[in-house]
Amino acid sequence: MRKVFFLVVVFTTIFTTNAQNEVTGEDELGSWFMYFGTNKIADNWSLHTEAQFRYYEIASNFNQLLLRTGVNYHINPDAIVTLGYGFIETDPSYTEFDIIAGDILISNNSISEHRLFEQFILKNKVWEFKFEHRYRLEQRFVQNNYTGTSNTLHRARYRLQMTVPLTDIFFLNFYDEIFINLQNEAFGQNRLYAAIGVNVTDNLSMQFGYLKNHFRNTDFDRLQVGLFYNPDLRGIFKKKE
Repeated sequence: MRKVFFLVVVFTTIFTTNAQNEVTGEDELGSWFMYFGTNKIADNWSLHTEAQFRYYEIASNFNQLLLRTGVNYHINPDAIVTLGYGFIETDPSYTEFDIIAGDILISNNSISEHRLFEQFILKNKVWEFKFEHRYRLEQRFVQNNYTGTSNTLHRARYRLQMTVPLTDIFFLNFYDEIFINLQNEAFGQNRLYAAIGVNVTDNLSMQFGYLKNHFRNTDFDRLQVGLFYNPDLRGIFKKKE
């Protein structure tokens, strides 16, 4: 009888784990396709634009759409303050909302989020290594379109990034970012990233990388393709004399 009970427990655990992985996509190698832009409109001001398309698999099985914009004030070349807004549309099986918002997400309906954020970036250089410290506070207004419920969440983020030039064209990029919830359990997630980058022109670059996204109860492996386009728009916004 004990052997039968033991086998039932083992198979139940395996089945539950596999079912959970199927829901969250933890077993899949997913992909993020990203665009980032920083466009100078005055000597000390610039606009931030961003779009991300995230998938549970390679370019299939939608996970999340993220659109973000903001206004940057450049205190100096190494210190930037940003106020911004983001809109996020998420597949309901995305684990973060199961953990943070506490919703039971089993439908094909999406979750919508409107997000305000305040950010401070500080840059420094050690030998040829370029470091960037990014501090961000977020106010998240999350709407579950299946249940009709909403939550207001607050979060702090810190990212340490290092860029290593290899040549004038190629470079390496690494970062680690931690997400801290300001309600419930403190730890939200951690992202560890490594990539090789290519400077296509003075204001256009691309990165091809790998991201390990760790939550309290699960982990995701993601390939990333990022496009960074930073044209100077001061000529457009400059007043005619």
